[in-house]
Amino acid sequence: MTPTRLTPTTLSRDFTAGLVVFLVALPLCLGVALASNAPLISGVLAGIVGGILVGLVSGSQTSVSGPAAGLTAVVAAQIVSLGSFQTFLLAVVGAGLIQIALGAARAGFVAAFFPSSVIKGLLAAIGVILILKQIPHVLGHDPDPEGDLAFQQPDRQDTFSELVELLGDIHPGAAAIGLGSVAVLVVWGRWKPLKESAVPAPLIVVLLGVGAGLLFRGLGGPWGIEPDHLVQVPVADSPAGFFGLLQWPDFSQWSNPAVYTAAATLAAVASLETLLNLEAVDKIDPRQRTSPPSRELVAQGVGNVVAGLVGGLPITSVVVRSSVNINAGNRTKLAAIVHGVLLLVSVVFLPAWLNMIPLSCLAAILLVTGVKLVSPALVKQMWGQGRSQFVPFALTVAAIVLTDLLIGILIGLGASIGFILWSNVRRPLRLIVEKHLGSEVLHVELANQVSFLNRAALARVLDEVPRGGHVLLDAQTTDYIDPDVLSLIRDFKDQTAPARGVEVSLLGFRSRYQLRDQTQYVDYSTRELQAALTPAQVLQLLKDGHERFRTGQRLTRDLGRQVNATAGGQHPLAVVLSCIDSRTPAELIFDLGVGDIFSVRIAGNVTSRKVLGSVEYGCAVAGARLIVVMGHTRCGAVTAAVDLTCATGTIAQVTGCQHLEHVVHDIQKSVDPLACVGVDLLPAAEKESVVNAVARRNVLRVVELMPRQSRTLDSLVRDGRVVVVGAMYDVVTGAIEFFPAAG
Repeated sequence: MTPTRLTPTTLSRDFTAGLVVFLVALPLCLGVALASNAPLISGVLAGIVGGILVGLVSGSQTSVSGPAAGLTAVVAAQIVSLGSFQTFLLAVVGAGLIQIALGAARAGFVAAFFPSSVIKGLLAAIGVILILKQIPHVLGHDPDPEGDLAFQQPDRQDTFSELVELLGDIHPGAAAIGLGSVAVLVVWGRWKPLKESAVPAPLIVVLLGVGAGLLFRGLGGPWGIEPDHLVQVPVADSPAGFFGLLQWPDFSQWSNPAVYTAAATLAAVASLETLLNLEAVDKIDPRQRTSPPSRELVAQGVGNVVAGLVGGLPITSVVVRSSVNINAGNRTKLAAIVHGVLLLVSVVFLPAWLNMIPLSCLAAILLVTGVKLVSPALVKQMWGQGRSQFVPFALTVAAIVLTDLLIGILIGLGASIGFILWSNVRRPLRLIVEKHLGSEVLHVELANQVSFLNRAALARVLDEVPRGGHVLLDAQTTDYIDPDVLSLIRDFKDQTAPARGVEVSLLGFRSRYQLRDQTQYVDYSTRELQAALTPAQVLQLLKDGHERFRTGQRLTRDLGRQVNATAGGQHPLAVVLSCIDSRTPAELIFDLGVGDIFSVRIAGNVTSRKVLGSVEYGCAVAGARLIVVMGHTRCGAVTAAVDLTCATGTIAQVTGCQHLEHVVHDIQKSVDPLACVGVDLLPAAEKESVVNAVARRNVLRVVELMPRQSRTLDSLVRDGRVVVVGAMYDVVTGAIEFFPAAG
């Protein structure tokens, strides 16, 4: 997709969004580092690299990368396992190289296999977690670090017990700032003048929070805002001293096998989180842009290599920051880069100023973001899609909230796979009884994936085919068939079916299955079939075919085989006289094959000596048993006849058609001249009704005239060998009304 062009408007929006994301990302970077038992500065470094470097390389316009809360448990465990943070940094570099290789190998295609119910569950779960985790911070209860989204917390509490403990530890000053911030955000988002202003609400919230914090600090007492309720960025003595906080990978551990195990683990987990988060962010992008997943893996890999080299935590695409980015109105990936630049500048030059921001006002921003992610409309939408969508969605939400992101995704994915397997077990086949000209055929459509779980169902269907019956096994839409199922099909075709007198037809099997397409049943008109059918039976065949056409259940035909079978002769069952209108092809309307009917088409389905000659040949020589005169609604020829009945001038002068008068004059014999006066002044619906009534009378007139104008047809009708019927096809509904037979 072509990226959005940079204009003054997009630049303004991106700088604003980048500022908002920076304000939210800063405490998250610190919190993730604290929860991972890593140096605080490592989280900030990961945010800087994720914003600037990954933002430059990434193809996503909305995703924001940085240290991920979903990796805290993995990071903490690997730091302990490897024995030092410097050795862990070497593993981060290795993970980045693996991700670059995965991206170069186009491994991002894996993202397409995540069910939408699981992705939407991820979004809703992040929303729920943000709400539950930010409520304590909004009210000034800050023992758990901001940015830790895991259910089990480092302080031995969990998400729910933290809420219970909150009741006895509400800080008045921080709570006032937090609740006031929520109120400002809600009002800003609903009051149109504020909502459309260029000033972002989160920036106002932070400025008001800093001002209120200074005020409460001056008041002292229970309202005083202490450092543990504020952002706590590591403060260096000077900008040069900032670089003294950096740590470097221990390259002496390059031969340690544990480093490579850790690198593979980090690469797998970080890549999976990135792909999941990228899919989720694309779904909430109001412009519905698509991010290239393989390029994102390369971008994350480059970011992790650099992060490992300078002492940063592993990086992934992060839903929380990306959601804030989208809600802040970003336009391009410049917003992510701006957020990274602001992180770098602020922690190097302005750490003391950052440490004046109350956590409660930042928590309010995340709380409102969470509410937007878990909207009731999303839950209602998933409920309306049925339990196969809602159950994986609900399980994903619950599992992510109660465990962590990866475990929750795997549980949701398992539930989706379970529904797919259950669906295949219950309905692995689609059965259709097709009434072909020669006989009934049991049409068995195989599923897209036919596994060993489907063997019992297919065996039961084949066992129920009656002796002397026909069965068509259709694999046109099947991508995979289990060897056990193939063995069952071969045994039935070669042994069981011949013993029971069952004809087996095959269609659509891939060449690797060594099952050649073959049609055993008669699906075209033969001499024997033509001789055996009465006119009434032919009429019923046409009615049945039209019902299949109308309901979208057309028969499965081997047209190539029909061409070969009818090359030596034809034995049509009926002659259909219809209009040349492109919407009335008789073969399609009656669901017929090659060689089944003679089709005579002329504007207005009128009769003439040439038309009668064609119909006579079809019945007297070729043996057709039925003549159908088929008119249709909204007929152009009939409309012209009605319009020209009271018009002045010749038909050729009015229409520019030299020979049209022969058709129009015939149709006008069914037009009441008095009824056509002022027809052009009628409303469209009333004029259409007049035209359709004329078309109907024209069909009845032609049905009556045919035997009277042709001694050949009259003789066939009197002998009962042929019947002439009329019909009206509705081009709007696709329905046909048949009229009684002539005589």
